[in-house]
Amino acid sequence: MNINFTTFTPELLFSMISGKLSAAISRRLYRVFRQQGIEVTPEQWTVMYYLWSRDGVTQQELCNLTFKDKPSMTRLIDNLEKLGCVDRVPSKNDRRINIIMLTSKGRDLEGVTKPVVLGVIREALSNLPEEDIDVACHVLTSIFNNLRASLESN
Repeated sequence: MNINFTTFTPELLFSMISGKLSAAISRRLYRVFRQQGIEVTPEQWTVMYYLWSRDGVTQQELCNLTFKDKPSMTRLIDNLEKLGCVDRVPSKNDRRINIIMLTSKGRDLEGVTKPVVLGVIREALSNLPEEDIDVACHVLTSIFNNLRASLESN
């Protein structure tokens, strides 16, 4: 692979992927959520997003899906529980394990928040040619898959 280091540096890519881009999207989402009267944070929304597709998973499964550590996930679930969006239900097979279940408020939040998030994503991608977006998605997915594979093998 040939990389033109006059226009690209691995440090720039790392900084964009690992921090700046994520922080900018989170800040924008946080502001828009507040403007719309939505109580959850972008980080909490990410947990909710996975629950909307797979309600009734363990905390460990949520950690794996979101790449969050256990203490961070505990804090997120605690706060979502305080907001009335999720409940912890003891597992029938192992009472030491809690299953995270959406409440009706949590389920209703999907219809309210998804259009807001899509609007922020459209804003972030505005003025970009569709071909560039396709390439970026392909490249970022490939990077993620490479890292996920290396994490799973260790």
